Amino acid sequence: MKKEISKEVAEKLFHEQSAYVYRIALFLTKSKVLADDITQETMIQVFRKYHLYDATKPIAPWIYKITLNITRNMLRKQRWLKFIGIRPDPGTTDITEQTILKSEEERELFRLINNLNFKSREIIILHFYNGMNLNHMADILGVPLGTCKSRLNNALKTLRRQLPENDFLLLGKGGNIYETL
Repeated sequence: MKKEISKEVAEKLFHEQSAYVYRIALFLTKSKVLADDITQETMIQVFRKYHLYDATKPIAPWIYKITLNITRNMLRKQRWLKFIGIRPDPGTTDITEQTILKSEEERELFRLINNLNFKSREIIILHFYNGMNLNHMADILGVPLGTCKSRLNNALKTLRRQLPENDFLLLGKGGNIYETL
């Protein structure tokens, strides 16, 4: 029998997780409109599939996995629409660097991260901006731990090569300095 989510649990999950879901979607898509859509779809999916959640494990990795799957599907749909000649709403290409990152160095880092390929960008965002460890990321992405480590290492090497001084900071969850490259 399917276990339904209570209204209280649903509200708590929404308040605790929706900002992080939005942040991941925004970083990955570079679009406020898509990030809003992905956040809504993710939370709906979380509520629908809540009965499948294993309560012995942390909920954030489970929600992030749903977010990444929905993001990938939406991006795939956007590419298909462009391919067949239908242009998505112009608002979907709005880059929101100004609203998320404040200093010039942070904007430059954000720009460089956005120039990474999708797999590199998602690994950087999950690790540095959402504070996830490699084991959780490997589980979310459905890849072996070694692949996860390799992707992170390659993404960091790419970022290092792109910066003239080769010395910058990545911000961690909540804006705390997380690691110096």
